[in-house]
This record gives sequence, C-alpha cells and structure tokens, in this order.
Amino acid sequence: MTRPVTLLLVLLAVALPLSLLAGQVWISPFGAPVRNAVPILMELRAPRAVLALVIGGGLGAAGAAMQGYLRNPLADPGLFGVAPTAALGAVLSFYTGFAVQPYALPAFALGGAALAMALLALIAGRNGSLALFTLAGMMIASLAGALTSLAISLSPNPFALSEIVTWLMGALADRGWQDVAIAAPPTLLGLVLLARAGPSLDALTLGEAAARSLGVEPARLQWLMVVGVGLVVGAGVAVAGIIGFVGLMVPHLVRPFTDQRPSSLIVPSALAGALLLLVADCLCRILPLAGGELRLGIALSLIGAPFFLRLLLQMRKVIG
Repeated sequence: MTRPVTLLLVLLAVALPLSLLAGQVWISPFGAPVRNAVPILMELRAPRAVLALVIGGGLGAAGAAMQGYLRNPLADPGLFGVAPTAALGAVLSFYTGFAVQPYALPAFALGGAALAMALLALIAGRNGSLALFTLAGMMIASLAGALTSLAISLSPNPFALSEIVTWLMGALADRGWQDVAIAAPPTLLGLVLLARAGPSLDALTLGEAAARSLGVEPARLQWLMVVGVGLVVGAGVAVAGIIGFVGLMVPHLVRPFTDQRPSSLIVPSALAGALLLLVADCLCRILPLAGGELRLGIALSLIGAPFFLRLLLQMRKVIG
C-alpha cells in the first residue's frame, strides 16, 4: 500500500497549489500581479480546495468500504440511502424557508442523514444480514427520492424551486471556511470508523460464516459501516449537494495497485477521491460556459456514467 499512497500524496501536493491558481481569473506567481489576489486565494479558492479534499476523501473511503462490506464491485455510498435522505433534509430547508438562516441548510441535511442511519439500523436489525441491509438502503433511497420529487413539485415559489434544483446538482462554488468547519469534523470521524472496520471487512471476504468464526461481530461491523458512511456522506451532502460516482469509480482505479484487501484500499481510495474531486472542481472553474460554471455533480455524472457502463460490460463478459 505504501507505493500508491506515496504517489497519491505527491500528486495531491502538485494539484493543490495549481488548483489555487486556476480559475476564471488566473493567478501566476511569476506574472503580473492580479488585483485582489490575496482575497481570491484565501477566501474563495483555498476553502473550496480544502472542501474538495475533505468531501472527495470521505466519498472515496466510503466507496471502498462499501464495496468490501457488500462484496460487490458496483456498490456505491448512495445505496445506503444516506445521500438521498440528506438531500431530502436540505430540500425541506428550502421548502420551508429555513435555508436563509445561518447553518439551517447543513443542519437539515445532517438531520436527514441521521434519520437514514437510524432507519437502516432499525430495519436491518441486529443480525447483520447483508441482503436485508442492502434492501433496506434501497427502500430508504427510493422513499427519499420520491419525497424530494414531491417537495420540488409542490415548491411554494419559483425562487425556492430554482434554489432546490441548483443545489441538488452539487457544487463547491461560493463555499467558504464556514462550510469546511461544518464538513471536516464529521468526515474525519467517519474516516476513523471506516478504517476501524477494515480488519473485519478483510475477514468478510472469506464469507459471513468464516468471518464469524474469526471473531467478527456482524452487528458491530454494521454499526461501524452505518455511522461511518453516514457521517462522511451526510457531511458532503450538507455543504455541497449530491456529488455522485466518486465512491464507485475511485476504488476501481486504485485497486490494481494494492493487495486487493478492503483494509488496504480505504486510505488510497480516500486520497484518490480527494485528488479526483480537486481536479474535477478545478476543471469546472476553468471550462468556458456561456451560462456560468459547470456544476461539479453534473461533471462527475458525465464521467461516472460511462465508467459504470464499462464495469457492467466487463462483468457481462466475465459472467458470459
């Protein structure tokens, strides 16, 4: 695991300062000075870059842990239903008008994530059944999606509708240090919990019965996964909206460079997720669009959908 981690750290060390210089207004350390360069760097681009690292790292690690837990290479953090329910909470803050209050939007989103975590634990029960757990997550995601669509269709005014739709697209534009302070603590705690689940995920690759014989407690592992994924996904949705496909793509990109064990994949996936989101957000800033900046969630969906199709075609060849 040392080699991919070292390489990813080097790439991050190169990409981070470059992301601070790139944008609609390019800042060159060797060229003519740019007016208001320091406020642009410190108040606009620096928090945005840090937020990309935090959210990308959390989503990457969550994807690696989920694929190990469900033993499914197509697993994604969205399967837990946490992201749709967190998004529903944020949408309700727009719908009710509370979003204009400080911290109300992230509070509603984190509340939605907490609700999804509680429902998962309640429905799946203490036996740790992976099949029941997966079905519970899909049910919660479907219900949250339906309620979100209902809130959009019943939007009280065009302004609220516009805010809801724009926010659901996912972006890091106009985010500040306040958003970093909201997202970083739960994400870091979630990463710690997912890392603690690593050894149990390794044992689970041998099968549920073998994992139990090795001392793995299914209920404890389930709680680590629910709370860990819930914290990182909920924190990301709370400040940036829905950003998909990171947790699906990143583990596949770094897995060939590891020993294939879930525990050895979590840290590289976190670093690769941070790098992916940082680079993608930088490209969204510099791509010229008549209507403004390309939304980060849309950009990653345009990349992730073909990637997902490629995985499906590969699996069909293997099965066939």
